[in-house]
Amino acid sequence: MPHDIPRTQPLRSPLQRACRALCTSAALLAATTAVTAQDVKISDDIVRVGILTDLSGPFADITGPGSAAAIQMAIDDFGGQVLGKKIELLVADHQNKADVAANKAREWFDNGKVDAIMDVAVSAPALAVLEVAKQKQKVIIFNGPGTDRLTNDLCMPSTVHYVYDTYALANVTASAITQRGGKDWYFITADYAFGHSLQEQASAVVTAQGGRVLGAAKHPIAATDFASFLLSAQNSKAQVIGLANAGSDTVNTIKAAREFGLTQGKSKQTLAGLLMYINDIHAIGLRTAGGLMLTEAFYWDMNDATRAWSKRYFEKMKKMPNMSQAGAYSSTMHYLKAVQAAKTDDTATVMAQMKATPINDFFAKNGRIREDGRMVHDMYLFEVKQQAESKYPWDYYKLVATVPGDKAFLPLAQSKCPMVKK
Repeated sequence: MPHDIPRTQPLRSPLQRACRALCTSAALLAATTAVTAQDVKISDDIVRVGILTDLSGPFADITGPGSAAAIQMAIDDFGGQVLGKKIELLVADHQNKADVAANKAREWFDNGKVDAIMDVAVSAPALAVLEVAKQKQKVIIFNGPGTDRLTNDLCMPSTVHYVYDTYALANVTASAITQRGGKDWYFITADYAFGHSLQEQASAVVTAQGGRVLGAAKHPIAATDFASFLLSAQNSKAQVIGLANAGSDTVNTIKAAREFGLTQGKSKQTLAGLLMYINDIHAIGLRTAGGLMLTEAFYWDMNDATRAWSKRYFEKMKKMPNMSQAGAYSSTMHYLKAVQAAKTDDTATVMAQMKATPINDFFAKNGRIREDGRMVHDMYLFEVKQQAESKYPWDYYKLVATVPGDKAFLPLAQSKCPMVKK
């Protein structure tokens, strides 16, 4: 007679065994969920992002409400939450004043519990907010300002300069025009950090290409009369007048130049818009802007992907987006994806994830964030169409050249960023 096999558990019916398996699975799921919840570390259970911009001044059309709307589109497309936590957007007008921008950023970081600032329009306020973000060790992304100091000598671990900078603009536009015979330059420059940086960068490109800089006239922000500046440019006899300004200042300079006859007749001078947005071309009109050469990081009518997103944006804003507004959407999505992948809004962890992840969307293909914080991507040289060439609304550009990111932006070997390993 065979020995009985000792049992520590009584025999169960098939139903009992099924229930036991089901209960075990539920327990494992609960444990896994608990671990996952513990792994997610979102401060205050809300991911707060902000934008400090010009909502009503000379740069409101090229940044302002349009950039804020693009960021909100990204949040909505992400589902309004990340890792089960609400995403909240704060918007403030810095009035183009550095002290106002810095104070608001400090208030947001200290009291508003803002995790990241997605843009600060205009270079002077951007430089001020950069210092605050450095003190508070917070993520800050720049889509609107141009000065290359943000990722050059003033770089910091949690900065991303996403769309363009003065080096790339000057490098692409000034180089192309000088190589086409525009050797003698005169600059009309906005008298603040961005304008100074753009003039300096463009001058270096012109002289390196064998050209000459004959002089410059500096004007205040939101100038109302450009007559004296244009008269100086006309008297210089320069072949090219480089416009180292932005927004309504650029628009008004170009309109005034046409009225003064600088772009017509025997002494015709070429205008080079060193920072121009599609909004500027729309405001000026093709009759005046046709033939201008300019550099952009994005154009709404480049391909199916740019058109699809831009048409959605147009439905909200009743105008096509520019490069800074498209960049605001793209950079916000990249940030939120990094938070999701890292399972935290911790600054250092999110930044490491952002730098480790390539950017492939309608804005950039194979974009990457370098160690200095510069987001490297292709830049495009465009010529503004003549009025007869435009076939439909906002059909303004024809592509002249695509410049790879490693050729457009400052090489790391030339960077003064202390984080760059030489």
